[in-house]
Amino acid sequence: MNQQQVWQNSVTSIVQSLKFAIAASSQLVRFSGQFLKKAQHLGRSVQAYIVLFLLGVILTASIAACSAASGANQSEVKLNLVSFSVTKAAHDQIVPKFIEKWKKEHNQNVIFERSYGGSLAQTDDIIAGKQEADVVHLALPLDVVRIEEAGLINFGWEDRVPRRGVVSHSVAAIVTREGNPKDIQTWADLAKEDVNVIAANPQTSGIGVWQFLGLWGSVTQEGGEPQQALDFVGKIYKKIPTLTKDAREASDLFFQQGQGDALVTYENEVILAGTGTNLPKTSYFVPPLNISIDNPVAIVDKNVDKHGTREVAAAFVDFLYSDEAQQEFAKLGYRSVNPFIAQGGQVQFPPIKTLFNAQDLGGWSLIKEQFFANGAIFDQIKGKF
Repeated sequence: MNQQQVWQNSVTSIVQSLKFAIAASSQLVRFSGQFLKKAQHLGRSVQAYIVLFLLGVILTASIAACSAASGANQSEVKLNLVSFSVTKAAHDQIVPKFIEKWKKEHNQNVIFERSYGGSLAQTDDIIAGKQEADVVHLALPLDVVRIEEAGLINFGWEDRVPRRGVVSHSVAAIVTREGNPKDIQTWADLAKEDVNVIAANPQTSGIGVWQFLGLWGSVTQEGGEPQQALDFVGKIYKKIPTLTKDAREASDLFFQQGQGDALVTYENEVILAGTGTNLPKTSYFVPPLNISIDNPVAIVDKNVDKHGTREVAAAFVDFLYSDEAQQEFAKLGYRSVNPFIAQGGQVQFPPIKTLFNAQDLGGWSLIKEQFFANGAIFDQIKGKF
């Protein structure tokens, strides 16, 4: 399509939209006159209020029509993607592929504005309006639920995308110093008196929540009682001098600065860290009893409607589930949500004997209230630090 054709199509689209706006306005004006005739018995103040309301409807319809016309023919569109810290490497590979695909199909450039940080902190910023995300890819389904409860995402978001919104998936890995000098073989070994664990704060980061749930579930999913789980998790957190704000900071503390004897983190983060240089030598293992770490994606409805980006946002979310994107996730150590790619991936993952998930721990509503609400179990443990 040459520039002249693009210009002609733009003019045609604008003219059609203006015709629609004028026609709609005429119908509304005609309706307003008829309505006011029937409302003559009402007081002047009420009639004035009705006139102002109908004028607002007419102006809104006209502006929306004109905005749609101009937006549909812009040479570029901006998309705001907000995610948790460890997804950046995957997005660095996936986003350019989507940009190329969209440009080829729509002759429009997509300009991504991306932000990465602790999942809970990112969620807080979105709810507070500090970040007007069009698309979120977060560490926890609970974070998306919080945005939904704030009125920014329409109810039932998980039913509008594949796999109930889960777009990337991992499990927990336990990293030790080279040769495993503290002989850490199981979750239980993390409670040894001479083992110092690096962990993130579950009140600011997704990995902090997954670490906590992995530790708790390692007891309860083997038949242990909640009190036993509380004692076990309490022993570990009591030995942690400082909780980091997110997964990347925890990894930097362990890998770059050489602190701690063990780190519980995303398996994909360990695989990615292993590709770096000048890192202290480490070992890691994936416990056969493990937690399913499910990362959701969602469109932020209120923001895409405000920005006029719903079409491109929906296309990007769909692209994240494509074979092409899932292969990029797999290359960077994620266990693909596409079973065919997961089986044929370049990374050979250790087998998991027992994989439990959030539902096995009571579901996200119960997890939030039981573990992370004000005064709940984590606050009780933290008070004993």
